[in-house]
Amino acid sequence: MTDIVAQLIDALGDAVSTDAAQLDAARADKSGHRSGSAPLAVVNARSIEDIQATMRIATATHTPVVTRGAGTGLAGGAIAASGEIVLSTLAMDRVLEINESDLLAVVEPGILNGRFNEILGEQGLWFAPDPASKAISTVGGNIATNAGGLLCAKYGVTRDAVLGLKVVLPDGRLLTLGHRSVKGVTGLDLTALMVGSEGLLGVIVEATVRIRREVPGTLATIASFYPGVRDAAAASAAITAAGLQPAVMELIDPSVLRAIDAFAGSSLAGRGNAHLAVQFDGPGAAEDAHRALEIITELGGDADLTTDRDEAEKLLAIRRAAHPSLAALGTTLIEDVSVPRTALPDMFDAIAAIEQKFGITIPTLAHAGDGNLHPNFIFDGPIVPDQVWAAADELFLAALKLGGTLTGEHGIGILKKRWLGDELGEDQLELQRQIKQVFDPLGILNPGKVF
Repeated sequence: MTDIVAQLIDALGDAVSTDAAQLDAARADKSGHRSGSAPLAVVNARSIEDIQATMRIATATHTPVVTRGAGTGLAGGAIAASGEIVLSTLAMDRVLEINESDLLAVVEPGILNGRFNEILGEQGLWFAPDPASKAISTVGGNIATNAGGLLCAKYGVTRDAVLGLKVVLPDGRLLTLGHRSVKGVTGLDLTALMVGSEGLLGVIVEATVRIRREVPGTLATIASFYPGVRDAAAASAAITAAGLQPAVMELIDPSVLRAIDAFAGSSLAGRGNAHLAVQFDGPGAAEDAHRALEIITELGGDADLTTDRDEAEKLLAIRRAAHPSLAALGTTLIEDVSVPRTALPDMFDAIAAIEQKFGITIPTLAHAGDGNLHPNFIFDGPIVPDQVWAAADELFLAALKLGGTLTGEHGIGILKKRWLGDELGEDQLELQRQIKQVFDPLGILNPGKVF
C-alpha cells in the first residue's frame, strides 16, 4: 500500500493527499452510510491527465478506485474504504464553453450545478436538471446518478440534457462519446449508458450538455393545502390526467410539514395536513394555472395563486427546506421510489399501512409531477435499525407492485443493492454484470456498489 501511494505521489505530486481529515470525509456521504475504515489516499485531480495517470497506476497495481464529487449522494454510492483510492473531480470545476447559438455548454465534472446555472444566468441561459441539492452537488455527480429534481416532469432528467461525454476507462484510455449535434444515432448509445452508471464503468471527465434560454412569459404558482395526503396525491394525478404540464408539482405530507414548521419557523401545517405546490411557466402559464386551480378547489384544496416570481421562489424554498428539516430530527434514511403518476394515491396508502404495521412514522415528500416519492426513515444513532430495514423492504416491494421502481434519481449504491434483483430479474442482472466486466475487467471501479 505504501508503494502505491508513492507511485501516485511520484506521478501527481501534491494532488495526492493522505490527510486524515480528507480520508475520513471520503468514508461517508449524505445517506448516513459510513465505511468501516479509511481509504488509502485521495487524488484531487486537476486535469484529465491526472485522472489517466491515476487509473493507469490503479490498473497496474489492481487497486480499487472510487470516483467522488461533492459527496452529496444519498445511496452510499461514492464512499470509500481501506485499500481504495478516492479519485476526486471536485477541483475540475471549469465551464469550458458556452455556445448560445447551438444551445450547448462544455463543463468539467466538478462544477456545482448551482454555480453553473449562475454563470449561465448571466447570459439569459439555464441548465434544466434541478435536484434539491443543486447548490452543493456537482454536474458530474448529477450525471453519474441521472439526477432529477423539481423540474424534471417537464424538462427531463439529467440524461435528457447530456449530448456527449469524455470518459477515462480503468486502463487510462480516453473515450469521446456522443456528439454536439441535436441528433446522432451512430452505433450503440454509450453516452446514455454512462449516465446513471454510478462510477462503475469509467470516470466522467468532461460533459457536453444542452442548455436553454430563459423561459419567456408568466410564471404562475399555486400553493394548495388538503385535509390529507391522499387528497393532495389525487389532485396531482387529476392535474396530470387533465393534460396539463406543470414545470413543478411538489407534494409534502403532514409529518414533513410539521418538520419544516419547526425548522424554519413557518406555519404551513395551520393551513392543512398536506401541501401541493404547482408551478407553470411559459406563454400559457396563467391559463394552465387557472385550470389547475379549478381542479384543486373541486377536490377540496385550499389554494392561492401567484404570478409574482419572488413569492414563487419563497414557495419552492419551502420544499427545498424539507431535507434539512428532517435531518434536524435525527439520522435520516432518505428513500427514493417512483411509481406511475396515477398510482401516487395508492403508494401513499401503502406507506400509511407500513407505518401502522411497524409503529413508525415515515415522513414523505414527492415530485408529484413524475411520481417520484422520497419516504424518510428517522432514527437515533449511526446504525439503521432492523425494524427500519424491514419497513423499507415492504415499501420497495409495494412500489414495484404498483409498476414502479426502486430509485428515481438517487441510484442504487450500497443502500439498495439487495433489492436490485427484485426489480430487474436474474437474467437482466447478470447481463448488467457482464457489461460492467467489459468496461472494467479487473473490477476496480467502485467495487461493492450496485451489484
